[in-house]
Amino acid sequence: MKKVTFVLIVFVLVSCSTSKTTDSKALYEVLTEQFDGGGNIKFFEILTEPNEIKMLENDPLLKDKMKHDDINNANYVILNMGEKNTGGYSIGVEKVEETDKNIIITVKEKSPAPDGMVIQVITYPYTVVKVNSKKEIIIK
Repeated sequence: MKKVTFVLIVFVLVSCSTSKTTDSKALYEVLTEQFDGGGNIKFFEILTEPNEIKMLENDPLLKDKMKHDDINNANYVILNMGEKNTGGYSIGVEKVEETDKNIIITVKEKSPAPDGMVIQVITYPYTVVKVNSKKEIIIK
């Protein structure tokens, strides 16, 4: 009886396994989101040319996250929030949509609560996003 129960348990465990498909590649990936180190002014930069993308490989936060094929298969977006007088600010991606002709990125900015306690230091929040497409990018 113990053998039959054991075989049934093994059969149930094996038959309940799930398979994960990795055929579909994510449309985008946030490579880094930092609270300091960005530009002095607010701007969004889209890097599409190989020489522009190669410059990112020199960044110690990004060099291990980039592959050589990405130059031909992906675009990069740098989202700079500009200089902020306190901590608690961040900039990121709310959503990314793909249409027939382009990629639409909706940016999300976060600010600290008006009565929140934050560190009193100048920060430069920024985010670097890899878009796994060579379509034109529109930023909202």
